[in-house]
Amino acid sequence: MRTIKVQYYAVFREASGLSEEELRTAAASAMELYEELKRRFGFTLPPAMVRASINLQFKPLETELKDGDTVVFIPPVAGG
Repeated sequence: MRTIKVQYYAVFREASGLSEEELRTAAASAMELYEELKRRFGFTLPPAMVRASINLQFKPLETELKDGDTVVFIPPVAGG
């Protein structure tokens, strides 16, 4: 188990009702953490549409998580 800080923005904040939380998880990767949160909060975006920022750096969802990491999942951004 590791302790991870998760910050929520956009659709993830709306679905979770949280701006951030610290949680204990057995998730080994950002992908596993996203799947865990998706089940918990009902996130509808498939992982292929989500980017992960770990400790302020974009990383692949397969990136291994370490105790104390800060993770932000970023949905697709539309602009114009």
